[in-house]
Amino acid sequence: MIATALSRLAPAWRRARAGINAWGAATWLIAALVALPILAVLAHAFVPAPEVWDHLASTVLPRYLINTFILGAGVAALALGVGVGSAWLVVMCRFPGRRIFEWALLLPLAVPTYVIAYAYTDFLQFTGPIQTALRGFFDWTRHDYWFPDIRSLGGAIVLLALVLYPYIYVLTRASFLEQSACVLEVGRTLGRTPARLLFGVAIPLARPAIAGGTALVLMETLNEFGAVHFFGVDTFTTGIYRTWFGLGEPVAAAQLAASLLAFVILLVLAERWSRGQARYFHTTSRYRELPRFQLHGARAALATLACATPITVGFLLPGGLLLGMSITDGDDLFSRRFVDLTTNSVTLAAVSAVVAVMLALLLSYGVRLQQSRSARLAARIAAMGYAVPGAVIAVGILIPLGAVDRTLHAFFQDQFGISTGLILTGTMVALVYAYVVRFLAVAYNAIEASLEKVTPNMDAASRTLGKTAGRTLRLIHAPMMRSSLLAAGLLVFVDVMKELPATVILRPFNFDTLAIRAHQLASDERLAEAATASLMIVAVGIVPVILLSRAMGRSRPGSTDAD
Repeated sequence: MIATALSRLAPAWRRARAGINAWGAATWLIAALVALPILAVLAHAFVPAPEVWDHLASTVLPRYLINTFILGAGVAALALGVGVGSAWLVVMCRFPGRRIFEWALLLPLAVPTYVIAYAYTDFLQFTGPIQTALRGFFDWTRHDYWFPDIRSLGGAIVLLALVLYPYIYVLTRASFLEQSACVLEVGRTLGRTPARLLFGVAIPLARPAIAGGTALVLMETLNEFGAVHFFGVDTFTTGIYRTWFGLGEPVAAAQLAASLLAFVILLVLAERWSRGQARYFHTTSRYRELPRFQLHGARAALATLACATPITVGFLLPGGLLLGMSITDGDDLFSRRFVDLTTNSVTLAAVSAVVAVMLALLLSYGVRLQQSRSARLAARIAAMGYAVPGAVIAVGILIPLGAVDRTLHAFFQDQFGISTGLILTGTMVALVYAYVVRFLAVAYNAIEASLEKVTPNMDAASRTLGKTAGRTLRLIHAPMMRSSLLAAGLLVFVDVMKELPATVILRPFNFDTLAIRAHQLASDERLAEAATASLMIVAVGIVPVILLSRAMGRSRPGSTDAD
C-alpha cells in the first residue's frame, strides 16, 4: 500500500518540481528584462569615442561633475535637517498641531520637483508679485535692490530638498517609533537633554533608516531633469539628453549614463561599507510607548513653526500658486488638447501600473516558491531599476531596441522590399518598458510585504488539493492581497504620471503627456499656462500620500494625550 501511495504521489511531485522550475525561470526572465538596459549602458562604457570625450572634457564635463556633486550634497544635507528634525519633533515632543503634522509632513511628496520649480519661478521672478510689491512699496528700480535668483544652483538645492525630505522623514519617524523606551529613559536619567538624546542615542540607532532615506533623496536628485533643465543648471542628466539629441552622439551619451550609474552604485556600496560590522538592534525586549517631552511657550511655538514651514513652503504655497495661475491664465481643462494630454498620461500610467503589478506579483511569488539564493538574487536585480536615473534607463532602452529595429528593417528590406520603420523605438512599447524597469521595485516591495503575511500552510493545503502554484496564486493569494495589489498599482500609476526624463527621451513623435506639456510651456516661459497640467499632476500625486499617511496613522502607538 505504501508503494502504491508513493507511486501515486510521484507524478504530483514531478509536476510540482516542474512548476517550481518554471517559476524560477520566470523570476530570472523578469530580472533579465530589467537588467538589459542597464547592461547596454555599461557595455558602451568600453566603446572608444576619444574625439567626443575630448570635446566634453574640455568644455562641459567638469561643470557636470561639480554641479552634480554640489546639488546632491546640498539637497541631501538640507533634506536631512528637515526630515530628521521634524521626525524627532512629532515622535518625541508634545506641542500644538503635532497630530496633524504627523501626516501633513508627507504632503510635499505629492509635488513633482519640476512643478515646484515652475511655481516658485513665477512667484519670485522680477515680474512676479513679490518683487513687484517691493518695488512699489519702496519705490525701487531694478538696480536699487538685490534679490536672490531662484533659477540657480542654490535655488535648485532648496526647492528639491523641500520636495524630497519626506523620504527621510517617513523612514526616520518609523525608526524612532520602533526604538525602545528603556534606552531613551536611561539617557534621561543620565541627565541628557532632548537634543543630546537625539544626537547621542536616537540618531545612531536610526542610522540605517536615515541612510536609506538619504539614499532615496540622492537617487531622486540624480534622476532630476525638469527642474535643473529649467533653471539652466548643467548636471549629468541634462548632459545625457544634450549629448544624445544635441550632439547626436549616442555612444558618448551612453558613456555619460554609465558614469552616472557607476556613481550611484558606488554611493550604495559606500553606505553599506560605512556600517562595517555595526548592528542596530536593541538588547532589551521591553518596549513601551515612547516618553514625550512636553513643550511650552516659545519652544512649543518654535516646534510648531519648524513643522509648519516645510508643509507651507513645500506644498501649500506652490499648490495655491498653481491654482491661482490655472484659474486666471491656465489651459482650458475641457479643451480637446487638454483632454488628449490627460488621456495619454492616464493610459500610459494605467498600462505601466498593470504590467508592473503583474510582473511584481510573479516575481514575489516565484521567490516564495523557490526559497533559494538564486531567486532572491533575481529579485534584487529586478528591483535595482529604481536606483537608476530615468535618463540612464531611457538611453539603455534605446540602444537594444534601436538595434532590433535596424535588424528588422534590414531583413524586410532585403527580403520583401518593405521599410518597417521604427517598430519599437519611439513607441509606447519603449515608454512602458522604461516605466516598468524604473518602478517595478515600488510594486514589488508593496506586494512582497503583503505576501509574507500569508501563511505557507495555505500553499501546502492547496497543493494537497491538487492545485498548481499558478491556480493557488490566482484563486487564493491574489484575492487576499487585493488591497496591497491596488496600493502597488496606485503608487506606480502616480510615479509614472510624474516621470519626466524617460518620457522626454523615449516618447513617440507628436505624443505629449501632462508632464511633457508642463515642461514645454515652462521652457517657453509660459508658466501660467503650464500651471494647469502641473496642478493636475499634483492632484494625482496626493493619492499615494494619503495611502502612506493612513499606513503611518495605523503604525502610531496608542496615546491618550490631547495634543
